[in-house]
Amino acid sequence: MVDQIVEQIVGFMSENLPAFIPQEVATYLISFFISILPVLECRGGMLAARFLGGDPWLAFVICYIGNMLPIPFILLFIKQIFKFMKKHNILVKFIEKLERKTEKNADKVLRYKQWGLLAFVAIPLPGTGGWTGSLFASLLNIEFKKALPIVALGVFIANLIMGIISFGLLGF
Repeated sequence: MVDQIVEQIVGFMSENLPAFIPQEVATYLISFFISILPVLECRGGMLAARFLGGDPWLAFVICYIGNMLPIPFILLFIKQIFKFMKKHNILVKFIEKLERKTEKNADKVLRYKQWGLLAFVAIPLPGTGGWTGSLFASLLNIEFKKALPIVALGVFIANLIMGIISFGLLGF
């Protein structure tokens, strides 16, 4: 499913980028943009780079940066954003669903402390990743200075796994 979404985004963006942007630059802009998005993150960014014929190492760096860009903001501000949205009746049911899901899964993450959060972020499956891991860390009151390096390492590992899968670096 992620690959289908990525293909659609790549097609749309490739067709709509200005003609004066060189193809190589467009490849990495698209990969960067996809890596910023929730759910897709570096999983989608690495697939996009592969679809567009990008260099795996440059794609790795660009997708990592793109995936990490929103993480500090999520860790620092998501509680205040949720509070504001609830106060103004914006997506209240969705926010409450996220909070319930976090509470329900808190045991799994907190049982193994940092390792639980790291594994949750590092395993590149739908519903896991930097965005969700940061949301969990924030809602579970894990300190920013502890959460950020764990999430950063998890995103690094997930990106590495996706690089190996996307570019077939192991010869598959």
